[in-house]
Amino acid sequence: MSQKVLITGANGQLGKELVELFTAKGFEVYGFGRDKMDITNQAQVQEVISTLKPNIILHSAAHTQVDLAESEPEQAFSINAYGTRNVAVAAEAVGAKLVYVSTDYVFDGTNDEPYNEFSPTSPLGVYGKSKLAGEQFVRDLHSKFFIVRTSWVYGKHGANFVKTMLKLGKERKELSVVADQRGCPTYTLDLANAILELVDTEKYGVYHVSNSGNCSWFEFAKAIFEEAKLDVVVNPCTTKEFPRPAARPENSVLQHMSLEVNGFSKMRDWKSGLTHFIGTNN
Repeated sequence: MSQKVLITGANGQLGKELVELFTAKGFEVYGFGRDKMDITNQAQVQEVISTLKPNIILHSAAHTQVDLAESEPEQAFSINAYGTRNVAVAAEAVGAKLVYVSTDYVFDGTNDEPYNEFSPTSPLGVYGKSKLAGEQFVRDLHSKFFIVRTSWVYGKHGANFVKTMLKLGKERKELSVVADQRGCPTYTLDLANAILELVDTEKYGVYHVSNSGNCSWFEFAKAIFEEAKLDVVVNPCTTKEFPRPAARPENSVLQHMSLEVNGFSKMRDWKSGLTHFIGTNN
């Protein structure tokens, strides 16, 4: 009997990728965007989940606009914290495994070393704080969970850094990109495949899932233009030169300790992920 999977945030860039992958793998997939299930409405969440009784819930719905979150903290916490609580409570009631997609923004980025799953969290802004509150609700209210922290996500759906660079690269000959923030670019296809591998087990816990290796935004942009064969001069600049409402962590490099010690597949290098993405979508 095929397993039922309910996916929140099914219209988002990761949500769409999860719907496609899990459908292709023979799961009975139910994708919900905000139009069909508003996660901030507890009664609606309970009704949908108790009626469907999914085996697995992939919770990728979120308020992800980092700068906007600073000016609307109630909205960010309503979705990322309480919305997650609603999903966790309803998932626990039907005995579903739960995957909560979290973020590198739960860290302040002041470490010199990569962050592992046991590094102390201390988010800088509202977005990171609200996502961490969501993690806490999952830990407190659910017994079979995977918290998946990821970073610098891009893919074929939705808006993202790679698509922005490809667009700008066709319009301009020169660009300035921030060089003093480091992280791990993550291709949605690789992230979705890792989630697929996780939910097939009972190795619950917190996982860092990004592509392997790391770079700065400046190095990432240069690699994108190289891969797409676009002739663009990229100049490094500092975060201070591009002030934004929300502070960004300087170091967002994630170490995959949990994937390693639990015997999961190694994530492919970020450059290989980028090559695949540009080769199949450009």
